[in-house]
Amino acid sequence: MLEIGAVAADVALARLGSSDKGLDVEQVLERRERWGLNEVERAAKLGFLGEIYTRSKNPLVIQLLVIAGVSFAMGDLRATTVVGIMAVLSVALGYIQEARSGKAVERLLAMIKTTCDVVREGREVELPLKDLVPGDIVILGAGSIVPADLRLVVSKDFYVSQAALTGESMPVEKHAGPVETAGKSAIDLQNLCFQGSNVLSGTARAVVVQTGSRTYFGSISQQLAAQRVLTSFDRGIEGFTWLMIRFMVVMVAAVFLIVGLTKHNWIEALLFATSVAVGLTPEMLPMIVTVNLSKGALAMSRKKVIVKRLNSIQNFGAMDVLCTDKTGTLTQDQIVLERYVDVTNRESEDVLRYAYMNSYYQTGLRNLLDRAVLAHSDLDVERTCRKVDEIPFDFHRRRMSVVIDYEEEHVLICKGAVEEMFHACSRYQVDDEVHPLIDMLKQDLMEEFESLSSDGFRVVAIAYREFPRTKEVFSVADETDLVLLGYLAFFDPPKDSAGAALEALRKAGVSTKILTGDNALVTQKVCRDVGLPIGTLVTGDQLNGLTDPQLTELVERSTVFARLSPMQKESIIRALQRAGHVVGFLGDGINDAPAMKTADVGISVDTAADVAKESADIILLKKSLLVLEDGIIEGRKVFGNIIKYIKMGASSNFGNMFSVVGGSYFLPFLPMAPIQVLVNNLLYDFSQLGIPADRVDEEYLEKPRRWNIDAIKKFMFWIGPMSSIFDYTTYFLMLYFYRCALFAKTADAALKAHYESLFHTGWFVESCLTQTLIVHIIRTNRIPFIQSSASPALTLTTLAVMAAASLLPYSPFANYLGLTPLPMSFWGWMAVTLLTYSIITHFMKTRFIKWYGVD
Repeated sequence: MLEIGAVAADVALARLGSSDKGLDVEQVLERRERWGLNEVERAAKLGFLGEIYTRSKNPLVIQLLVIAGVSFAMGDLRATTVVGIMAVLSVALGYIQEARSGKAVERLLAMIKTTCDVVREGREVELPLKDLVPGDIVILGAGSIVPADLRLVVSKDFYVSQAALTGESMPVEKHAGPVETAGKSAIDLQNLCFQGSNVLSGTARAVVVQTGSRTYFGSISQQLAAQRVLTSFDRGIEGFTWLMIRFMVVMVAAVFLIVGLTKHNWIEALLFATSVAVGLTPEMLPMIVTVNLSKGALAMSRKKVIVKRLNSIQNFGAMDVLCTDKTGTLTQDQIVLERYVDVTNRESEDVLRYAYMNSYYQTGLRNLLDRAVLAHSDLDVERTCRKVDEIPFDFHRRRMSVVIDYEEEHVLICKGAVEEMFHACSRYQVDDEVHPLIDMLKQDLMEEFESLSSDGFRVVAIAYREFPRTKEVFSVADETDLVLLGYLAFFDPPKDSAGAALEALRKAGVSTKILTGDNALVTQKVCRDVGLPIGTLVTGDQLNGLTDPQLTELVERSTVFARLSPMQKESIIRALQRAGHVVGFLGDGINDAPAMKTADVGISVDTAADVAKESADIILLKKSLLVLEDGIIEGRKVFGNIIKYIKMGASSNFGNMFSVVGGSYFLPFLPMAPIQVLVNNLLYDFSQLGIPADRVDEEYLEKPRRWNIDAIKKFMFWIGPMSSIFDYTTYFLMLYFYRCALFAKTADAALKAHYESLFHTGWFVESCLTQTLIVHIIRTNRIPFIQSSASPALTLTTLAVMAAASLLPYSPFANYLGLTPLPMSFWGWMAVTLLTYSIITHFMKTRFIKWYGVD
């Protein structure tokens, strides 16, 4: 593309094997065979079965299905049903919630016209966009969307918007002449247009240089079609899952061998080991995670936020760095007239009035700057003046003029680029006085222009010249000896909510970095307006050639990055992730899509390009960015409730390891019957159904929350043994106080079975009550029940399960489950056990938090 931009239009046509008459049929067929259709790559759609298969490959789901299969083969239908239902529900809920979010590239072509006007064999024809080939001559006009990467051949008053590609909201001038390419990227060349941009004004003919996936736009879509990288949430779930799988495999193997060797009944050992496997598997994890995320998505939808990818909610809460584009996210993505000043930088109504008359009376298609002038005021100019003539804009002069009959004179009002306007001016006006514009003063007056430009404004100059009414026809030659009146300063203003949103993020522990394709001066202006400290501003050119460690070090200490390509934005995201950050990216353009896909959470806004919305995990439907804070808090609530279940499951399983392995070794019978293990596990799982609706302490929401598998392991080692202590006290209570050990060796089979059942019942009740109660201790860092209480839903489920476990030995199901009524004295012991267990566990929890500094 750079080589094509550096040569004249006729040379470019020759290099592409084309001419001003376009291609003939044979050339088109040969090039289509060689280059293919003008279509971008699209992601393959899996379909229903493919989606289900992909979700079923989750290690925890596979583990559940294997256990269900083994249980079925052993004839244990209860275990098969319980575990199978959990696996099916976890897969089905995830599929249903994300059914609408698997279309990351499906609407890429929605931005592009399906047909375009092409010259072939000397005739203008309308063709489907996909039929374009390199060398085709394309006709463009106002409103056209550029259908491929093009080199202009002929142009007139041609402006395009590249905001979706570069993030620069100002219109860009394009022309057909050769340009200097040294030190420039292809997208900066004024004679090249790129697929996905759109024509604002003027007309042009251009030759197609690149089509399909070889275009700038197509290279981005290729990245979006690739598989998404694992996010912080995905890695955390995967790490915990494999931790529990390894733990379960070791535990089940040990129990199987111990029971088999000590009880000499290998069938019973297999049945018991399978039941233990079910008990040690956190089969509720997929459901707890999905329900928590779904609840968070529902809460966000009430705040006008669409969650397309459920896992992104937790990533939202874990995010500690937010990278954001500027245009359309922090700014309004609309040009406004910010200032109208005389040459001394003082506000001037004359400048505004003359600019308004110039924009009002021009007959060409009004560009964004003209519309901004007319939108700023509503002057009734037709009552005070009439149009006489017009001198249209062209790229050589870079200005345009209208002539009006105003105050008994014909006044030529000229508007254009400041440098060109200075060449046409010989005088300047301050207040009502006109002075000669001598060379000595030109530099002083240019400083006012440079001051506005350095503030990030797009600046144009306004000048005029008065003629007698006898002159009716005007030309470019009359644009001389003008009086410089002042300047117009245009800007894409920040959203009203941007500053407050960034401050709220800072208080929530989230740092903000600006990643934009716009120029450095405009970026600095926006950052100042929203109150974001700039420090060192880094441009895309400075990133070229950096090694990964150098890039990581640079992005850690820098806040604002300008003139970035889409790939450089993505590289910065990856560098921050390598540094251990959970990164969010907020953007709205095509150029933001790769970065959004790479980030742990991609966020877009309601006004974004379709490809940006489809690449995002979260879409803000409200203009206000303050909803970002709401999303972060919701994400931390979701993570807090998920981590409650994980801490419970990990510590409970670790404690059960000591209890089951020890009991299997020294007890003359199994610590608990297989059916009791399953029912205990079922009750325990039911008690956790209230976790997604639980409250989360305010202090937990004050900083980013992320996965820490090492901390979970340590928590498991600290808290798990506490449950084992009371399991063993229950063992010895049942063995010796209630004389189960004495009757375990009796020859009376009925008496032996009774005391064996009594032992099972005692541990069944104690195990279920302590496991269920402990969620109230683990769920908060405060003193439970006093400083922090659970939600009504969690309180209800735990009370219901504890009541069920206590009543089962006296119920009609007792005999079926192998349970027997417990003596009343047992409940006194149980009250002491629960109270002591709660106090000791809370003490160990507070010591753990103080020792390791994690909560």
